[in-house]
Amino acid sequence: MARLADATPVILSTKIEDNFLLDPKVLESQITEKSRLLILCSPSNPTGSVYPKKLLEEIAEIVARHPRLLVVSDEIYEHIIYRPAIHTSFASLPGMWERTLTVNGFSKAFAMTGWRLGYVAGPKHFITACGKLQSQFTSGACSISQKAAVAALGLGYAGGEEVAVMVKAFRERRDFLVQSFGKMEGVKIAEPKGAFYLFIDFSSYYGAEAEGFGRIDDSESLCRYLLDKGQVAAVPGSAFGDDSCIRISYATSLTTLQAAFERIKKAVTPLKRPAHV
Repeated sequence: MARLADATPVILSTKIEDNFLLDPKVLESQITEKSRLLILCSPSNPTGSVYPKKLLEEIAEIVARHPRLLVVSDEIYEHIIYRPAIHTSFASLPGMWERTLTVNGFSKAFAMTGWRLGYVAGPKHFITACGKLQSQFTSGACSISQKAAVAALGLGYAGGEEVAVMVKAFRERRDFLVQSFGKMEGVKIAEPKGAFYLFIDFSSYYGAEAEGFGRIDDSESLCRYLLDKGQVAAVPGSAFGDDSCIRISYATSLTTLQAAFERIKKAVTPLKRPAHV
């Protein structure tokens, strides 16, 4: 999307040992006079990381020092969060309302993926400009979807009891997967604080030869191997800029996840991890 807008994306790497949270020092070191937009995602896809308020405040201080820098804050998973983690909207921080475009929607917390309804909130002059562009690309949000969204908002704060029940189920699935993958040899994992994804480091298996398949060199070949041998679908981490990991979604039943884990374990166990020097 950045390149389509003739912009140059600058990817800021994060580490699994830091729960994939952005280091403010790294951010500041990469900002130049040409920097115009910082994109944040909390709770995060693909990692499930949630930015603590203190860390967001440090990022806000950096943004404040660069008056031409705006922020797009993707907060679509804001209600899928696991205590004690707490969601903080970036625009709520001092001085950030006029610098932030908050992106959200109904697909995640309200499980309304097929209704295709999202929104952006921010200062009026930015939203007016967005509206001019959007009106040339689509005819507008379907009125039926809008009615459904009004009903969803009527459930109460954070989706009320219905969403709370769903989040509880997500937490149970997360706990099962974190515990299970945490016992696997050669696998590194950071516990997600929100959303419904695991971003798991399987890179210790890269270089292994799989009988009847061939060499596993990266996240893409590992995902193809898991699909071929275990009939389990995962997303290569290379799609998100980190080839050492694969993404697993737990937006499905616990029974399905239990079966999927056993298939992954069965597929990976015969692999001989190469000795990395």
